[in-house]
Amino acid sequence: VNFTNIIRVCGYPSRETGAGDSVNAQTMEALEGPLTTVFLPTIYIIVFAIGLPTNTLALWVFLFRTKKRHPSSIYMANLALADLLYVIWTPLKIAYHFKGNNWIFGDGLCKVLVAFFYANMYCSMAFIACISVQRYWAVVYPMSQRQRSNVLAVSISVGVWMLVWLTTIPLYLYDQEVYIRNMDIKTCHDVTRPSQKKIAAGYFLTMGTLGFVVPAVVCIISYILMLKALRSNMGDSTIGQKRRKAVVLIITVLVMFFLCFTPSNMMLLVHYTLLLLEAENNMYGFYITTLCLASLNSCIDPFIYYFISEDFREHVKNTFLCRSQRTVERSKVSFSALKFSKDNTC
Repeated sequence: VNFTNIIRVCGYPSRETGAGDSVNAQTMEALEGPLTTVFLPTIYIIVFAIGLPTNTLALWVFLFRTKKRHPSSIYMANLALADLLYVIWTPLKIAYHFKGNNWIFGDGLCKVLVAFFYANMYCSMAFIACISVQRYWAVVYPMSQRQRSNVLAVSISVGVWMLVWLTTIPLYLYDQEVYIRNMDIKTCHDVTRPSQKKIAAGYFLTMGTLGFVVPAVVCIISYILMLKALRSNMGDSTIGQKRRKAVVLIITVLVMFFLCFTPSNMMLLVHYTLLLLEAENNMYGFYITTLCLASLNSCIDPFIYYFISEDFREHVKNTFLCRSQRTVERSKVSFSALKFSKDNTC
């Protein structure tokens, strides 16, 4: 979870001084209140406790247990990596909020934490869009060449990582750590200096538009086209059951996407528009709640993999049962041989 420019959201600007910035009483109350010192770190603890083991397991399954590579598994592995790279930094944020929003880890780590949060969010949306397109392609063109598709999936994944990390460079170029003189604390990404508001607003309005709106449109179009393709075969009882499961999955992924990312990104766009217009903004409570929802995608994604991929479910079960891949393959061969023998018995 990350919340941006608390003073600006609440409509209480800081003022620059030589020795640090000062904030008014209402802003001090917000920085010292239970919303930021109890609620936020509690959410971070949940994200870390669930997200770390589940994403580690998911990444391990995709890298070391899945032998038959296909584009969806490649995109899901990248999504798990993006979530894991964010989750490992959350203990710093937990400590920060429990210490009364006092950042003690230096400006460098503050910038890294901020960059990883936004990189995770925009990588997640991009890879979910890739998964959506891939599933549509698999429904419409099921006989497409797998090897060529895998090469394309790897190339697209590398391109997404390069693009997202290049776009996070501006976050390293302006102050994320700000010293609040009358509270004697250093905030991390919670206070925007007036001299830097145009840089911050321009960056986040651009990222909010390109990083959220474009993947959202891609997901919606892909799933609408997929539903049209699935509807044509719903009359067949054997095919219809599988395709109804696909429809449920489509709805689940879309609900997860819009629940986690739409409120936070819409509020991000509203917040920075008001910031540029220097208008008062009193929607801090709603804004902070939406960003909590955005961080929860790191916990939800592994469960989406579980429902998307039958192979993933099988590998997870085998992992918990301490069954090696070789043992599973031998049992499958034995079962196939036994079935063949029975089928040929008079």
